[in-house]
Amino acid sequence: MAKPRFSRFDCAPGCSVEAAIGLIDGKWKSVILYHLMTQGTLRFGALGRIVKATPRMLTNQLRELEEDGLITRTVFAQVPPRVDYALSPLGRSMEPILQALKLWGDANLGLYGKPTASALESPDAA
Repeated sequence: MAKPRFSRFDCAPGCSVEAAIGLIDGKWKSVILYHLMTQGTLRFGALGRIVKATPRMLTNQLRELEEDGLITRTVFAQVPPRVDYALSPLGRSMEPILQALKLWGDANLGLYGKPTASALESPDAA
């Protein structure tokens, strides 16, 4: 059974933050959006190789992103079927947010047990 989505927002201070986070709250959604932003239109198989989510999880996340209007899904009538995913204009409006998340992640990744690229290159890294 699917989780209830956007059941209600009380419109108190912070409501808009709750609504925005609600759009990208899935485990893979922000990663999918980021790769569509940086690489452009991608097919399902390419997204699967990049994201490394199970096909079922990827399908669910893509469906939710499409329902929310953040991505577009284009189906081509051919054999085998071809489906392309791209950011919608609403999804494109999230670019500054995704870029800010990436910059913050790059700067702070080392705080959470993951070595940063500079730490891997340093001979003193342990």
